[in-house]
Amino acid sequence: MEAKDPAETAHLHGLDISHVHALHALLSERSVTGAAQRLGRTQPTLSAALARLRRHFSDELLTRVGNHYQLTPFAEQLRPLAALAVSAVERVFAAEAEFDPATSERVFSIVSSDYGISVVGAALVARLQERAPGTCVRFEPVTPESLSRNPDFYRTLDGVLMPHGYIDLPRQIDLYHDRWVCVVAADNPLVGDRLTMQDLNTLPWVTTFHDPLGRAPAWRQMELLGVTPRVCGIVDSFLAMPRLARAGQCIALVQNRLVEPIADSLGVRVLECPFDAVPLVEAFWWHPMYDGDSGHRWFRKTLREVAQEIAHST
Repeated sequence: MEAKDPAETAHLHGLDISHVHALHALLSERSVTGAAQRLGRTQPTLSAALARLRRHFSDELLTRVGNHYQLTPFAEQLRPLAALAVSAVERVFAAEAEFDPATSERVFSIVSSDYGISVVGAALVARLQERAPGTCVRFEPVTPESLSRNPDFYRTLDGVLMPHGYIDLPRQIDLYHDRWVCVVAADNPLVGDRLTMQDLNTLPWVTTFHDPLGRAPAWRQMELLGVTPRVCGIVDSFLAMPRLARAGQCIALVQNRLVEPIADSLGVRVLECPFDAVPLVEAFWWHPMYDGDSGHRWFRKTLREVAQEIAHST
């Protein structure tokens, strides 16, 4: 069989890698202008790329609705595939035969909530600056994709910083333990020195993530015990929850390590849960494809050292 010409392989169906990047930017930004800014290209260049992609896929990809664009159903299907393709290309060309922390410029991408970033982030960045000054860690937000347990998604990043009970990857290291606590406004007249199960049913709640899969295991445990929380606010940020709880005279379920150091400054009280809440074990999860990656092994070792220092500081 005759070997394929490399030029054919690099320009599959008349497209090249630049079109993959353009597709990802267009579907992520939902705008030619935004995609051009994201890639540092001109608007006419992205308009031409969009026209070429529309011809290739025989689909509009972006359609105007009022004064903005929205993705077509087919484009919605393409969006995660384009993200995966771009990530794969970037990782191929960023790969190092042997990782040297003194000279590496690797960017480690980690999915984490603001809780994980708050507890581990600063110490981790400081350690990287000390031992591998050319490297960088990019924290990405928790999304439905990161909770989907889709193995293809986890191939696109170095790992996930998340407690047990949310995802289930075959590789993980436990970092530290924490516990769930409740917070209310310091001057909330409806709450005494201790919370009761009746308080949990009566008080309005602030919680994280509209998708039940993103709710804390302790929240699901509380529902199994017969509590039906009356939710008045949903926010994808653990750090924002104490402030919302204080302003709305609500109650929130948060991690002790996050709230205890700042409770007084936020004007909230930290109270024990009136039930035996399941303990929280923060872990770092990764796809097995990174087992043999020397840079990834170094990063895991560094993260474990940072977590041990955090655990011993309390």
